[in-house]
Amino acid sequence: MSEESLPDDARPEYDDARPVDADALPEYAERVLEVAELIPPGRVMTYGDVAEWLEEGGPRQVGRAMALYGGAVPWWRVVRADGALLPGHELRALEHYRAEGTPLKEASRAAAGHVPRLDMKRARWDGGERAQGHT
Repeated sequence: MSEESLPDDARPEYDDARPVDADALPEYAERVLEVAELIPPGRVMTYGDVAEWLEEGGPRQVGRAMALYGGAVPWWRVVRADGALLPGHELRALEHYRAEGTPLKEASRAAAGHVPRLDMKRARWDGGERAQGHT
């Protein structure tokens, strides 16, 4: 993904004249992480759902923000729209989903590694009442 596809405030600064604050979190990424923290246990939102909620960016920008900064929030609750588990993190995510009771569809025997998918019809969260008034 190129940096040009990120919202302006999520692009890294390259100006050598100013010191870079390594702890600084771009405003867009901060907003993405706030949404991730609102998702209740056992529920998920897609990258596109989060972008829609924020009325800014798109699924790729949300994914980039989660990849760079999402380790401190429930990252497993922001997912792909097809319900496939995050490649490389399937087993860690699966532990969280099972602990939280997130609806899953068992994998067929033909599926690589027999890893289940999320049951998006049952697991997807639209913001509900907890989110009223939050933007």
